[in-house]
Amino acid sequence: MTARQFRVLVIGGGYAGVMAANRLTSRDDLAVTLVNPRPHFVERIRLHQLVAETGDAAVDYERVLNDRVRLAVDSVERIDTAARRIVLASGATLDYDYLVYAAGSTGAVPASVPGAAEFGFSLSEWEPAARLKARLSDLALPAPIVVVGGGLTGIEAAAELAEAGRPVTLVSTVVGPSLSRPGRRSVTKRLHKLGVVLVEGDAATVTAVGPDHVALADGRIIASAVTVWAAGFGVPGLAAASGLTTDGMGRVVTDETYTSVDDDRIVAAGDSAAPSRRAYRMSCQASLPMGVLAAETVLARIAGESPATVSVPMTAQCISVGRRAGTLQVQRADDTPIALYLGGRTGALIKEQVCRWTVKWMAGEAAEPGSYRTRKGPDRSTAPAADEAIGVR
Repeated sequence: MTARQFRVLVIGGGYAGVMAANRLTSRDDLAVTLVNPRPHFVERIRLHQLVAETGDAAVDYERVLNDRVRLAVDSVERIDTAARRIVLASGATLDYDYLVYAAGSTGAVPASVPGAAEFGFSLSEWEPAARLKARLSDLALPAPIVVVGGGLTGIEAAAELAEAGRPVTLVSTVVGPSLSRPGRRSVTKRLHKLGVVLVEGDAATVTAVGPDHVALADGRIIASAVTVWAAGFGVPGLAAASGLTTDGMGRVVTDETYTSVDDDRIVAAGDSAAPSRRAYRMSCQASLPMGVLAAETVLARIAGESPATVSVPMTAQCISVGRRAGTLQVQRADDTPIALYLGGRTGALIKEQVCRWTVKWMAGEAAEPGSYRTRKGPDRSTAPAADEAIGVR
């Protein structure tokens, strides 16, 4: 008699999805399919290097994906939870016994800001980052650039472009809001040294974006040949459109085993998951172990066991501030910053090693499923729920 093959689909080929798919191959009786719209893995933490042409952000899936995982290059249009089937943009359908939802996050360019969607460039995903790179390649070096948003993505983009010799203005009510006060000083000191003009405060709210300027709440107009919108992240609408319970941002609401509150055949991980409505900060730091833990939940259920409840510790934030400097912000395990950081060249070296190790960890799990070890995080039972929490990488 032929042993049954369990069909497991993974939606999304980012950090969480790749780790989940690789861990699932630790059982021989699982047929694992990863559905992703691109034929290569995207190092999102290097997209600012892609647009400034100081590095690449594409990695061949052969390098980071177990060879037992089938890669389907397509987009998911709908999840039919009743039939346990997904409908793809190509018109094909795939059936599943278990589904890992790791759809990731997207750049949130608000329709409420006139001109932002039309004239603003995002670098949160491969396609918009490639468009931004193409636009910059046609732009004269002295042309002014405005980066909107002072989170980690905005800081890294502004620094990378300024170090390449471009005049950059960074507009944000607060630069580095997730950092400690000393960490923010480290970042802003380096930005100033690179020549980045910082426009901060309550009035530094963009009210409109034009083809050659941005307008602020206090009436100021800042010249901008290219406006980079890096003010926050969103998530795909697939889960909500498919009838799954989501939080205010659209992330799948799960319990602490990453199981959907609607369906124990669906688990979620990474940026598009909200365990107990207390989503982790959007980051590869959270997504890598979440992918593994979501896969462990599926493996436990197939084995007839109760899945474990394990939280993810968040220990630091790594920020590149150009190629020659960076800031490592030390955190408590609950992701709150402390007044301790490493900056300058040391921070840059640590950041680069982190970028390299994320790929090595995925490749290691691909070569030897089960090799990646997760550490137990803090008790999350008393943490406040945050339906509308904004992810800032």
